[in-house]
Amino acid sequence: MAEELVNSPEVRAKKRLDNYLGMMWHLASFVIINGFLWFLDFIQGGGIEWAYWITVMWGIGFLFHVAAYFIGDDYEDHPRYVRYLEEERQRRPMA
Repeated sequence: MAEELVNSPEVRAKKRLDNYLGMMWHLASFVIINGFLWFLDFIQGGGIEWAYWITVMWGIGFLFHVAAYFIGDDYEDHPRYVRYLEEERQRRPMA
């Protein structure tokens, strides 16, 4: 009974929404903060000297966040997991 509540459509939908909103907040903070840093870099030195390093490094981190969002971590519903589980069950030696 408890497993049904953990794996209910409502719980799965909330988890998906939380993952999506987390990624969107990460994107918003990336754009706002990096925009501000580029502005500071431009007005301090008359050009771009250091802000791109922060943007590149943070951008790499954000790409990992996007990859994690699209790859996901819900193994029980993943088609490959279901296929592998069925293969392993068929392989199991009979006792």
